[in-house]
Amino acid sequence: MSAHAADPSLYRDRDVVPVRRALISLSDKTDLDVLAKALDAAGVEIVSTGSTAATIRALGIAVTDVASVTGFPESLGGRVKTLHPSVHAGLLADLRLEDHENQLAELGIKPFELVVVNLYPFKETVASGAQGNDVVEQIDIGGPAMVRASAKNYANVAIVVSRASYPAVIEAVQAGGTSLALRGDLATKAFQHTADYDTAVSGWFAANVATAAGDAPAEASSTDSAFAATVSVAGRLQNVLRYGENAHQPAAIYLDGAASALQSGAGIAQAELLGGKEMSYNNYTDADAALRAAYDFDLPAVAIIKHANPCGIAVDAEDIAEAHRKAHACDPVSAYGGVIAANRTVTLAMAETVKGIFTEVIVAPGYDADALALLQSKKNLRILRLPAGYTRAEQEIKQISGGLLVQAADVFPAGSISGSWQLVAGEAADEATLADLEFAWRACRAAKSNAILLASGGASVGVGMGQVNRVDSCHLAVDRANTLAEGAERARGSVAASDAFFPFADGPAILIEAGVKAIVQPGGSIRDDEVVAAAKAAGVTMYFTGERHFFH
Repeated sequence: MSAHAADPSLYRDRDVVPVRRALISLSDKTDLDVLAKALDAAGVEIVSTGSTAATIRALGIAVTDVASVTGFPESLGGRVKTLHPSVHAGLLADLRLEDHENQLAELGIKPFELVVVNLYPFKETVASGAQGNDVVEQIDIGGPAMVRASAKNYANVAIVVSRASYPAVIEAVQAGGTSLALRGDLATKAFQHTADYDTAVSGWFAANVATAAGDAPAEASSTDSAFAATVSVAGRLQNVLRYGENAHQPAAIYLDGAASALQSGAGIAQAELLGGKEMSYNNYTDADAALRAAYDFDLPAVAIIKHANPCGIAVDAEDIAEAHRKAHACDPVSAYGGVIAANRTVTLAMAETVKGIFTEVIVAPGYDADALALLQSKKNLRILRLPAGYTRAEQEIKQISGGLLVQAADVFPAGSISGSWQLVAGEAADEATLADLEFAWRACRAAKSNAILLASGGASVGVGMGQVNRVDSCHLAVDRANTLAEGAERARGSVAASDAFFPFADGPAILIEAGVKAIVQPGGSIRDDEVVAAAKAAGVTMYFTGERHFFH
């Protein structure tokens, strides 16, 4: 505790602080010319480091090198520049206190009223694919120390960590000084900035240093070594949304700010809005679920999602428009007001079909120019373009009361996935039937458990999802297959996938009675023998996968 913490009467009021001296140290020098010229015009003394000082000097503006302040040269390849009492006393002196003011005078140190710092590009370096020492050298030490010192002393110092704050600071300097409210706002942003930065660094170390050394978390067994001892989650506010899942719930979207084991790749949060209204909370959740489903496939694929469940999923070897047509045919009633995701560029042919269907959101990696123009004519359709390199996080995080759940993402390998399946009933599937079984197994993962998905010709034709027992899901999948689109009895001749094992033979019996010709499921029930016997008796092909795909 500070010696003065218990005696508030020693503090002198200080609202507006004139800026006489500024310390500037920047990795990203964008708009530095604007800031430096404004400070110089206001008669502010500028102290700076290395390349930042050289840039300011090249503008014809007087600048004092930090080495002249410290009496010590920048050393160790730039690792040591500002870590010196002559700098930090000037940052931390609380001039509301008379003895701090007197000590600065005795030491011959002048205070700073403005500090402008942005940190080494650590996250950008990680994102570039750099490894090892190349990443370590982008861990800023002096920068965060200056930021935190200045933010702590916000009563006297304005700390700027983003060029977005330059206009407000320039205006304040020109008006006679920074206000306490402005300095407090800047300090809040500064602490958020360093917290984000530290999260990125600690996350990278957890994923690349501790694991490389074979160190398991101190309180975990060696089998848990894929998980760090601590998890930090950071985000940067991107937008306040109109509301959350319901109108009475405030909501916002944050961009992932952690370069860690939980780091998301470029995804729905970074997608560019090319047309239509602003995204809502539910739009984001459904669009992310649609992307997750579409990108489970190597072939051109389209997923149509409503309330995080699939109305239809389909693939086509050549034509994304045909994939959309088949996906929509699965359940055109539910697709009304749905969200569409494609894993290929949207063509004019696909856009022409989408235009005639009320759709909330369409998201894809790209759009042909004529397709985009057509879609943009629908003023309420939200059109999103994914950033390059869409990826899913290797690990997923979910908040629960009092804690967090972390798990490896449920993803499928590229290429064929049936090589490890076990044929337990009927004849081995022919090539076309096996392709449909593989499709159904991938697509079934996108439906909430308990899930049953019927497929034919590379498209879902009936989906039963989110039921509390598997029998109801079987009934629902069959009913949807036979009633929701033209061409009754779509269940007959289709294949079926179940996201988890059948606990009894009653579920398969419903599918078999409807005319399903082949079933793929994980197996593993204590009544597997009964389930397999029912398939054998009906002459239906059945495969066990040995793994399940629950989705809650």
